[in-house]
Amino acid sequence: MKKILFALLMASLLLVTCTRRGGKLTFMVGGAPSEVEFWEKLTESFEKETGIPIDLIRQPTDTDQRRQGLVIPLKSRQRDPDLFLMDVVWIGQFAASKWLLPLDRWIHRDDFSVDPFFDRVLEFADRYNGDLIALPIYVDGGLLYYRKDLLQRFGYRAPPRSWTELVRCSLEIQKALRREFPNFWGYCWQGAQYEGLVCNFLEFAASNGGGFTTQEGELCLNLPENIEALQFMVDLIHKYKISPPNTYTEMKEEEVRSLFQSGNALFERNWPYAWSLHQARGSAVKGKVGIAPLPGFEGKPGVSALGGWHIGISRYSDAKAQAWEFVKFVTSYKVQKELVVGLGWNPGRVDIYDDQEVREKFPHLQALKGVFEGAVARPNFPYYTLVSEIVQKWVNLSLAGKIGAGEALDRAEKEAERVVRAYR
Repeated sequence: MKKILFALLMASLLLVTCTRRGGKLTFMVGGAPSEVEFWEKLTESFEKETGIPIDLIRQPTDTDQRRQGLVIPLKSRQRDPDLFLMDVVWIGQFAASKWLLPLDRWIHRDDFSVDPFFDRVLEFADRYNGDLIALPIYVDGGLLYYRKDLLQRFGYRAPPRSWTELVRCSLEIQKALRREFPNFWGYCWQGAQYEGLVCNFLEFAASNGGGFTTQEGELCLNLPENIEALQFMVDLIHKYKISPPNTYTEMKEEEVRSLFQSGNALFERNWPYAWSLHQARGSAVKGKVGIAPLPGFEGKPGVSALGGWHIGISRYSDAKAQAWEFVKFVTSYKVQKELVVGLGWNPGRVDIYDDQEVREKFPHLQALKGVFEGAVARPNFPYYTLVSEIVQKWVNLSLAGKIGAGEALDRAEKEAERVVRAYR
């Protein structure tokens, strides 16, 4: 009896030790209800395949609330969550705060290859001070949506490759269609005071050879190229009048999508998510939409702002090895393909775009592949959120016609410099 009791005691201790060492993984993720439900199925599959228990912690749909829901436990060094998804613009702050576990050790241990992922995405978003601290799950970028039927009707063989061409085409077709559709616009884009405006400004600026930083990585906004780009944004609304007057007051992603999808716009700047909605039953533009890279200024290529969601492991996780197994699982070819087929997501792996089944079911992904390969990331600053709020404010004031483009960027740069100095 003593031997049996001793054996049972040792087994219990072993079980407790294994449980403590392995832990129960916690994965924090939010988004639309359909997305969270899909993640629940994936976590169930992971548990069945590996035997590693995992709980999914639901987050809200709102991005800011999701970020705050992560900052609180990470700042207090809690063990949970072990893993989470991050918007691309959070990574710099999380990494600078030393909240993310560097993945290089695990990659070398398992001979895990990062070759299938977009090089630029890894370089500009997932590396910090030389360490790989996240991997892309879903890649996003700004696109030009256009009415194929209208371009063909007016004799245009292809969408515009320059902003000058877009203005000329928009003016012609807008003028002709206004006789029948008084609320028809040439180009709709995100100009309201929020993060989407920063993405649009970055795309205009970068497609003119400008941007947010110098080659040395210093923050620099008041550049001639940026001023010219911002003035062009203003002119789209006030001079050419091919963009709605409420662009700077109301236009976010959904407002832009609704306008274009109602049939009242020729061109639309939006993210890839809008594609499936434009093709849905009841859409006024179903079967009439094409996608292309955003235009550039004369002689310069168009640029897309990089977006998307990335997976990271908490530095305070008590189940790091098991968390790495989940990272490998969700970045595998099989699961990345499931995310495409099940959710219509744009995978972080380049090789999925060449999958025969994916190409047949989602032919538009081929166009996206080229866009993502040349996408430009927003600055990977730990204080990016504060800089973004400053840029939003001054750029929006310029769009409203309350301040000149040059003065707006001069004030934005000076205000942003105070933030930079505070973090040095």
